[in-house]
Amino acid sequence: MEKQVLNYRVIIEPEKMGRKTVYNAYCPSLRVVDYGDSIEEVLKSIKDGINLAIECLVEEKKEIPQDNIEEQLITAVRIPRNRLVSSL
Repeated sequence: MEKQVLNYRVIIEPEKMGRKTVYNAYCPSLRVVDYGDSIEEVLKSIKDGINLAIECLVEEKKEIPQDNIEEQLITAVRIPRNRLVSSL
C-alpha cells in the first residue's frame, strides 16, 4: 500500500514581542495556527497541529481539504506609500 503525502501551504511571519522575535505560522486550508521561538520550532509545531487537525477530520468522517500547491502562484505586490496617500 502506497503512503499518500499531503502538501499544505504554510505561511510564517516574524513578530516582534519587545526585544524578542517569535514566528507565527498559519495553514489556511486547515485553519491551523501556531507560533514558536524559531522557524524550526514553529514548523515542527505547525506540523503537529496539521496532523492533529487531519486526525480529527478522519475521526469525524469529514472531508480532508487538500492544497494543490503545484498549481498555486504565491507572490508579493509592492505598492508605493505615496501613491496610497495621494489617492485618499
